[in-house]
Amino acid sequence: MPSPFPGMDPFLDHPAIFPGLHERLIAYLSETLQARLPEPYYAEIGERLWVETSDRSIGPDVYVLEDEKGPRSVASSGGGGVATEIRTRPVVVTVPQDEFRESYVEICASGETERVVTTIEVLSLTNKTLGGRGRDLYVRKQREILSSQIHLVEIDLLRGGQHTTAVPWRHARAKAGSFDYHVCVHRFDNVEDYFVYPIRLQDRLPEIAVPLLPGDGDVAINLQEVFHRSYDAGPYRRRIRCRQSEPVPPLDAESRSWAARLLDELR
Repeated sequence: MPSPFPGMDPFLDHPAIFPGLHERLIAYLSETLQARLPEPYYAEIGERLWVETSDRSIGPDVYVLEDEKGPRSVASSGGGGVATEIRTRPVVVTVPQDEFRESYVEICASGETERVVTTIEVLSLTNKTLGGRGRDLYVRKQREILSSQIHLVEIDLLRGGQHTTAVPWRHARAKAGSFDYHVCVHRFDNVEDYFVYPIRLQDRLPEIAVPLLPGDGDVAINLQEVFHRSYDAGPYRRRIRCRQSEPVPPLDAESRSWAARLLDELR
């Protein structure tokens, strides 16, 4: 049973749900490409890895210091005539570190020397969060690709967060109008143009042209089919209760009304 929505399901934007969808989209994008790429091209899954400081607590907030004479208190260094004792042992401050992994797809060409031809990114929550290590790494890689001989395909299926794809936001909105999701394709042999597929919540996901080396044409990928495969392979039919919750982030008034009518018709 597919998602009740014609395109992207807004309930999958939730921070607790989208990471799993992200990994499934990457896997099935790679699988779909592998079946359609002509020789000598092939698809491979790459991975970024980084570590960030976590806010989670894994230990007590109060420590009792102990020396050879037994437990004692440590006096304040403030006023009042109370002398400050010197600690005989250091206080251990544990700062938890969380490891993050993020996948992407690369189209490579084999031969005497192998080379990366196209990088395909499905944007994640970390990519669109200002100030995070994940965004910094993504933007750095984006800049490197844009100045290289590699095509860049960016698929943004998240309504929230900071605009992150290579196309400038105001230029995209001025040309394409309002949209909820989008795909941005930048070809290394056409540096000034960004090929943008604007997507409204009410739309099916598009078929996109994934570029290969100049002269070898493009490969067509139907994103809606990839999404359906990812949805069917995941826990979403059992996990999401569309009629008992609201999407995160929330929908605007027009989209909320449309979604409510759609779900009512499917009852």
